[in-house]
Amino acid sequence: MKLLWFIPTHGDSRYLGSATGARAASFDYFRQVAVAADSLGYEGVLIPTGRSCEDPWIVAASLIEVTRRLKFLVALRPGLVTPSLAARMTATFDRLSGGRLLINLVTGGDATELAGDGQFLDHAARYEQSKEFMTIWREVLTRSHDGEGFDYDGRHLQVKDARLLYPGPQRPYPPLFFGGSSEAAHELAAQQFDTYLSWGEPPAAVAEKIADVKRRAAKHGRTLSYGIRLHVIVRETEDEAWRAASELLSHLDEATVAAAQARFSQMDSVGQRRMAELNKGKFNRANVREGLEIAPNLWAGVGLVRGGAGTALVGSAQQVAERIHEYAALGIDHFILSGYPHLEEAHRVAELLFPLLPVAQPKADARPVLSGPFGEIVANGIVPPGQHKPALKEAAS
Repeated sequence: MKLLWFIPTHGDSRYLGSATGARAASFDYFRQVAVAADSLGYEGVLIPTGRSCEDPWIVAASLIEVTRRLKFLVALRPGLVTPSLAARMTATFDRLSGGRLLINLVTGGDATELAGDGQFLDHAARYEQSKEFMTIWREVLTRSHDGEGFDYDGRHLQVKDARLLYPGPQRPYPPLFFGGSSEAAHELAAQQFDTYLSWGEPPAAVAEKIADVKRRAAKHGRTLSYGIRLHVIVRETEDEAWRAASELLSHLDEATVAAAQARFSQMDSVGQRRMAELNKGKFNRANVREGLEIAPNLWAGVGLVRGGAGTALVGSAQQVAERIHEYAALGIDHFILSGYPHLEEAHRVAELLFPLLPVAQPKADARPVLSGPFGEIVANGIVPPGQHKPALKEAAS
């Protein structure tokens, strides 16, 4: 099971839909979250894309040097960059990071945002463009290992003798991730990608999406892996977790919810529409669980105001682990998680959930240390009982 975390390049907070408790989207903060994810043993981090975020490629590049094992799931946006340039960016980043790049294709679903970037294709045409983009990108990277050029004459994109002189270490190219809920998205995933990602819908709905993508991939003689994007509110007890969910919305008002839902309704993203249908704009400050717990421990409250992934697993560590195992039973092995605020929750999720999940942990530092995984020294000289503690005799005082 591969667990990834999230770099909040659109900002972070203790409360949704409010400036109260907000944190600046600064390099220092991104670095803190990345270092935490790296040292805690997360497989990698997703870096979001869009005009509400800092540029994902620059952010990811800035974090190479401060991390050791962490992989970076970085977005490519067809139409905003040419596929040949994207291939060079990919190879360069992959070399400089020592093979730690993962690629996430994002077609976009917000017409207003796309227009601001000079993109005016409708939903169907964007997927045509994305298919052509990925065809060129893949061929340029694949042929770079033999020094060959590539010609392509498509409806939206054309290249002549496109070539890459400095191939990256991951051959023929870094792993490819893609998410989308429309038929066009499922078909594109089946044809060209390695891992299909779903947002956190109830298990039955996710199972239907996976079955459809599997069926389409089989027609192309391909097999994919699967992943899911979820927020997590995990505590030692269920009551604590639901109190934390309530606290997350405690500064939210109905006007903000209505404005956000109106904005989401203007988007042509099928996935965003499905997220909105899960919460239906319901907001009851007195009982945030009512009407928003759409499956056991699956809460749609985040999607009241947050675009994209709008559901969270809420519960005790045991409950959340059980829900993750249910998704894993559907064939999912990549879990891209996040929580507010992202620095503290990266630690909380690792401490509470990792011991209950089949997650590969980084090897502990073998050097003798006086503070570490065993906690704080008791009464100036007693090491508390626990696993992986170094040999340490009671200190003389």
